[in-house]
Amino acid sequence: MITGSVASMHYGEPRFTMDVDLVVHLDESEIATLATTFPEPDFYVPPPEVLAEELRRPAHGHFNVIHSPTGLKADFYPSRQHAYWTWAWEHRRPAEIEGQPAFFSPPEYVILSKLEFYREGGSEKHLRDIRGMLAVSGPEIDRALLDQATQELGLGSAWQAALAP
Repeated sequence: MITGSVASMHYGEPRFTMDVDLVVHLDESEIATLATTFPEPDFYVPPPEVLAEELRRPAHGHFNVIHSPTGLKADFYPSRQHAYWTWAWEHRRPAEIEGQPAFFSPPEYVILSKLEFYREGGSEKHLRDIRGMLAVSGPEIDRALLDQATQELGLGSAWQAALAP
């Protein structure tokens, strides 16, 4: 499912981004599928042993697939250890991109992820993305869930920063 800045633009306001972030439900037995789905020489896919290592990480697993002719990059996040990962997967939202089916992370999960990235790195772009989502999709966003989740995840001060004008 699509998440990150592309999802925040889907629910909010446009901005420039260099990649697409994807939450994936991927098992080690499916590693070979990546190489056939994204074949060389058009794509760079990390070696199978690197993919296996990333899939085994209990949290923060991550790898990139790069389209060689354009340099466009997709960041894949396979970790299922996030407290709201299962909820997000169950509540992903279907969409269509250029006639192709796709799924987007629910906006609440995008917001929680952006709050975590803000806490880790302090980049204001995450707060701007959240504010844009609240401005455009505010009525659709479950504020009660976010209030509870931000407290559970220790993101209360970041959430308050996002809500500040």
